[in-house]
Amino acid sequence: MGNCRILSVVVGVFETNLLWSARLVLTLQTHGHTARVLAPGEDWTGIEAAVLNLGESAYGLAELVPALHAAGVRTVAHAGHREKDLLALGREYGVTRVATNREISERLPVLLEAAL
Repeated sequence: MGNCRILSVVVGVFETNLLWSARLVLTLQTHGHTARVLAPGEDWTGIEAAVLNLGESAYGLAELVPALHAAGVRTVAHAGHREKDLLALGREYGVTRVATNREISERLPVLLEAAL
C-alpha cells in the first residue's frame, strides 16, 4: 500500500454502501487516521479530509464538494473505471483527487496523502 508520511487526520466517509464504508474506515484507521461514516445531511464539522463515492446521489455532491473545499477540507472521490462520466463529473466538481474504485481499494492512504 505504500508508506504514508502525513500526520493523522479526521476523515469523513460519504458512502451509504455498508461494505464499502466499512472497508474504507478500516483502511483509514489502520493507517492512523480517525474516520467516520457520514449519513446524507449529517454535520461534517471537524473533518479535515473526505472520501466520496461519485455514484452517490444522496449527498448532493455538486453542492457538497465546493462547501467542503470552502471549509478547507480536501477530497478524494471514486467511481468505477467504466464510469467515465462520473469520474469526469468529479473533476468538474473540483474534487482534489479522483480515482477508480480499484485505486481507492488498493491505494487509499497514498491517494489521501496526495490530496493533502
